Amino acid sequence: MQPIRRKNRTPHPLCPLSDCMAFIGGAWTPNILWSLSFGSRRFSELRADIPLVSAKVLTQRLRELEDRGILSRTVTGTSVPSEYALTPLGQEFMPVIQAIAAVGQRLRDASAAS
Repeated sequence: MQPIRRKNRTPHPLCPLSDCMAFIGGAWTPNILWSLSFGSRRFSELRADIPLVSAKVLTQRLRELEDRGILSRTVTGTSVPSEYALTPLGQEFMPVIQAIAAVGQRLRDASAAS
């Protein structure tokens, strides 16, 4: 067994990855961003896109993302539901979300081939 190296080091500040993940953190957030990457969606459309998420959790995540400036909510009238869309800040996350989805697809394909 190798000994643990001990050096005098100052603690590292939080990693930028941790900061980013804390900013968009929360269950179902990547799924919401993925769904909105194809255009604005109503609440019921998001529920259909992400069938395993409960209405309560989806509502919480949408509010959190709106508060953080990642998505916007447009109320078009009293009888017409709100529509959600990615803001420019939300769009900045899309290359990462697309890369994760691509890896997921490759893993799925490899699993199906074996």
